[in-house]
Formats: sequence, structure tokens, C-alpha cells
Amino acid sequence: MTALVVGIVLVLLAVYLVLPVSWSPQWGNSVLEFLKGGIPLGALMIGLLAIFIGITDIKDRMEAKKEEEKEKSEKKEQTE
Repeated sequence: MTALVVGIVLVLLAVYLVLPVSWSPQWGNSVLEFLKGGIPLGALMIGLLAIFIGITDIKDRMEAKKEEEKEKSEKKEQTE
């Protein structure tokens, strides 16, 4: 319940701060500039995360393949 109230308050605060009316701080342009500067950094972070996930996936597949081969060889030894 607390998280919901905090979320609503923060959304209302964000809307208030960017409204283009005389009684608000009118931070809309500043927010857009901040977002423009943050897009390359966000893309960099997402790209690095995707690379790390890809490397981990490749390692997991290689390990799974080794385990399958080990199980097959153990089954062969048991049947012989």
C-alpha cells in the first residue's frame, strides 16, 4: 500500500514539474535535454548487459553440451 501511495505522489510530482503553466516550475525543456543526454548512456548500459547475457548463454550451452556428452558416455559404459 505504501508503495502505491509513493508511486502516485511521485507521478503527480513529475507531472507538476513539467507542466507548461505559470504556477509550475516548467522543467519540461530541462527534462527533455536530460533525456537526450541519457539516451546514449542508456543504450551503452543495455548493450553491455546484452553482451554479458550473451556470453553467459554461450557458456551455459557449452557446459550443457559437455554434461550431455558425459551422460552419454556413462550410459555407454553401463550398457557395455
